[in-house]
Amino acid sequence: MSDTTTPSASDPVAPPVPPPSPADAPPVNPYVSAPAAPQAAPNPFVSPGAPAEAYAPGAYQPVPTSPPPTALAPYSTSGVAYAYAPRTNPVAITSLVLSLAGILTWITAIGGVIAGHIALSQIKRTGEGGRGMAIAGLVVGYVLSGFLLLYVLLMVFVFIGLSSVRSY
Repeated sequence: MSDTTTPSASDPVAPPVPPPSPADAPPVNPYVSAPAAPQAAPNPFVSPGAPAEAYAPGAYQPVPTSPPPTALAPYSTSGVAYAYAPRTNPVAITSLVLSLAGILTWITAIGGVIAGHIALSQIKRTGEGGRGMAIAGLVVGYVLSGFLLLYVLLMVFVFIGLSSVRSY
């Protein structure tokens, strides 16, 4: 039997070996080399025999431009900074809205066509903006009115066809 106070070599559990004290030697990092004396890198653009004073800072003289550049004007607080767009004709907006609402209601497309013609005449007379909206309201209104007319004609022919069929 082995003694429990002193482990032997045949004993599988041995107490840990204490690390060396830091006062003995400082740890050495193997990845860092010792700092070298600072050296200036040689200039690759200077020939080795050239005198140093020929390359002194401030020796470069810029080539003058012809004519000299003018100073930029500062920001001003007076005057109009942007050109304003002309006011949009409200009837043109109404024409487009009524025509687009005609997608759901079908009947307002006719109002969009009427408002579009009124808007175009007002725009021509006053010079307001919104000509594109008025034209879009006219196009959408005419297309939807055409579909409405086709639908009404189809329903008339269907009812005439159904009423002419007699069942005995």
